[in-house]
Amino acid sequence: MSLLALFAVFLGLFFPVKASDVSHKPRVTLTDKDVSFLRIHLSGNNSRIELLHGPHDNIVYATGSINLFQTNFHSSMTSTMGPVFGEGCRSNDPTSPDCHYNITVLCKTKDPNQLFLCGTNGQQHTLCCYMNPSDDPFNCTRSKAIQDIKQHINEREPSLLIGSPEVEQFYTTHSGTERSVGINRFGKKKLWTENSGTEQRYVSLVASGHREDRLQDRLYAFYIEKNRDPCLGCDLWVPWVAQVCMADLGGPKSYLQFRWTSKLSARLFCGDHDSRLYFTQLVDVNTVLAERWQDTRVYALFRNGWGMSAVCVYTIEDIDHIFKTSNFTGHTGSVPSPRPGECVKDSTKLPMEVLKMVDKVLEMKEGVTSGPLLVTHQYYHHIRVDRVQGKGNVLFLSLGEKAILLNRFSLIKCRKPEKTRGEQAHPSSAWYNNVPPRKSSSQVSTFVVQHSGGVHSCGPLLVTGTQTPRSSHAGFQQ
Repeated sequence: MSLLALFAVFLGLFFPVKASDVSHKPRVTLTDKDVSFLRIHLSGNNSRIELLHGPHDNIVYATGSINLFQTNFHSSMTSTMGPVFGEGCRSNDPTSPDCHYNITVLCKTKDPNQLFLCGTNGQQHTLCCYMNPSDDPFNCTRSKAIQDIKQHINEREPSLLIGSPEVEQFYTTHSGTERSVGINRFGKKKLWTENSGTEQRYVSLVASGHREDRLQDRLYAFYIEKNRDPCLGCDLWVPWVAQVCMADLGGPKSYLQFRWTSKLSARLFCGDHDSRLYFTQLVDVNTVLAERWQDTRVYALFRNGWGMSAVCVYTIEDIDHIFKTSNFTGHTGSVPSPRPGECVKDSTKLPMEVLKMVDKVLEMKEGVTSGPLLVTHQYYHHIRVDRVQGKGNVLFLSLGEKAILLNRFSLIKCRKPEKTRGEQAHPSSAWYNNVPPRKSSSQVSTFVVQHSGGVHSCGPLLVTGTQTPRSSHAGFQQ
């Protein structure tokens, strides 16, 4: 790193950037003496657990290695369904191949009582099914459209199920350096990405939301890519956002068949230009949907090499604008029509000129930029965002054994009780629920944090929205 950059970082440590002018010290610290902690143990060896909000506010679904757990935080009851994949396994036949399918995907469907799950046997094969957890005995019905997935889906890969069982499309990613790295779609029309030639790690998939013209609906992938520039002092990883059209059918048989014809990529920038303090390690992403698709906000958690974290916010409109208007890196001629990346009804009929341009792994000359909403000398691992019934959003950030709820003007620190023997120290996922009481501007909030030993509920907390004086933003009185 250059001396100028080192000097800029040195100044940033002693003279905070504009985004950190607001004090981020907790106003209230909640311990097990202040608020009740409900602890629910999950049986089995669960190295990683996924959490999903159920159809009711007190219900949480959690996946272990091969089991699905349904937890009721009102009654402290937990029911175990599993192994999810394998009638032979449930018939006490441990030699059945179905016994070796670990749950790697847990998604909601349009039916609030139905779940979509996928399991991988550790080899190049994945099964997907639909389940209604209230059925007794439970049954996971194999998906007719999404089947024969001959690849391993890693449990940490982002995934999205879009549509209904009649017209379903399952999107997932594949990180690493192998040939199948990129965005994959399974269902009626399977598509995948051509290998970029460098290592990629995917962080999140975000649907653009329903547009006025449904043909223009897009999917955005947030990922980091190993820097292709080996220069001394360059960042090891570079953050990106990619787009694909949901209506993409791939190219004709002669060119780009079964491959995306609408994929474009743009750099993500998070930092303060005045202080030259930048963040390039994209860690986690959370989305807050809006009534207008343009206003949907993407909250991205970044780190840098100096022990700092930052949160930057991007709107779908910002991202969409770059993909529609920016010039293409390395392209000096005229842009063909339709413009590469534009969503069309039948991509198999796109002009060869457009297909060849897309095949070059098109990157935008301009990036998607944002100044940091929050800068802190802490290393955060996860971010969750939610609205309260005041004016503003609440950010939930996890750090080690602590969970922190904050907004632009308020912080609440929720400390987990002492861990028991065998529990992991770092929560690997968190879920935040809020229940608006009737005829009130207040909001009851519950935090759910998981670890290898079980699930903790911290709350309920009562959050009341109030307008902060001398500010266009809203604070929250606890």
